[in-house]
Amino acid sequence: MEATLQNIFKAGFGKYKQRHGMSMDQYRAAEAIMTCQSDSLGHEEWACLEDGHSERQNHSCRHRSCPRCHSAQTQAWLERLEARLIPTDHFHVVFTLPHELNPLWQHNRRWCSDKLFKASSETLQQLLADERYLGAETGLVSVLHTWGRTLNFHPHVHVLVSGGGLSGNAWRAARHDYLLPVAVLKAKFRGKWLTWLNEAYEAGEIHLPTNWTEREWRKALSQVAGKDWNVRIQAGYRQGLGVIEYFSRYLRGGPIKDHRIVSANAESVTFRYRDHHDGVEKTLPLKAEQFMSRLLWHVPVKGQHNVRYYGFYTPGASAKRQRIRGCLEIDPEKTVYPAKSQPRPCPTCGQPMIHRCSTRRKISSIRSTHQDLRPIRVQQGDEVDRDSTKHPRRWSTDDASSYIFWP
Repeated sequence: MEATLQNIFKAGFGKYKQRHGMSMDQYRAAEAIMTCQSDSLGHEEWACLEDGHSERQNHSCRHRSCPRCHSAQTQAWLERLEARLIPTDHFHVVFTLPHELNPLWQHNRRWCSDKLFKASSETLQQLLADERYLGAETGLVSVLHTWGRTLNFHPHVHVLVSGGGLSGNAWRAARHDYLLPVAVLKAKFRGKWLTWLNEAYEAGEIHLPTNWTEREWRKALSQVAGKDWNVRIQAGYRQGLGVIEYFSRYLRGGPIKDHRIVSANAESVTFRYRDHHDGVEKTLPLKAEQFMSRLLWHVPVKGQHNVRYYGFYTPGASAKRQRIRGCLEIDPEKTVYPAKSQPRPCPTCGQPMIHRCSTRRKISSIRSTHQDLRPIRVQQGDEVDRDSTKHPRRWSTDDASSYIFWP
């Protein structure tokens, strides 16, 4: 079979769902990947009035874990962000959580992702507002990634930081290509995260993994408190364009695209990755079920925003950005409008084709309409029916409002 993510799920997901449990978000993602651009989602039809030529195009699923669609949306996001960025040097900062906290993340995904965004952004903003370092308000763009290059679970956040900030009505640039002392950045980030973690545990806002005792919880806290947390600062990105182009590659479409998949069949999958230790491109063979498990680990929680803006890069801070552009004596920020749709040309005669009809999907990745399914408890806020006798699942019920997938 052709080595694509869609074909891998079509060939193996039937067997996979009988052996593994999953959250409803993950089940929807798998359904969307399998049905994207297929007849089951409906289609659009165009016709030429000159020579009678007609064309049909199936609908895309638009699920953010599907690699087959979203190219237009990603390009539009990239153009809007490019117009928003101040044309000055930027820094690229990466905050990574210790791997000892991975089991805790799996059971408290929304809480952990929110606090990773908050801890990283507050740490940068508070230190950069200090007169000892920059003494100004900066702009940040943060993007959450939960995967490593081999699709392993590796939660971290990338932050694009402006190489200067607004101090009163004046622009203050970072000095000598230097942002912050890394040791101070690590200590403050670690302190914020662990303080909130302890407070949340005492308040009953988070839940321990089912195989953790109170002793193991305290042991994990002790281990991470004494570790040197992984925080990296990379500098010298003019206007941050290289960084946001990297962000855009993983904005939608999941952690792996079809071009990285070397071979696939019903039993195994082999894909390419670049080893960050030596920079050499290598291949990794996995069993098909293991590959699907790794991919489904990274399906985001419904409603979770994986890109967030802070400081003068928030959408509502255009007045501050205009003030900065005035200080730097550069052109005002351009407004990026959606591209106008062009008429579809007939490949035979070149005349514009007319839209003839549109059919809507029978199966939705947002809500299932199968007739033979009965309701069961799912994630809070979801309303999807699933027949637990036909589709057996294993659910973690330590939190009645949030079911967690374990492969």
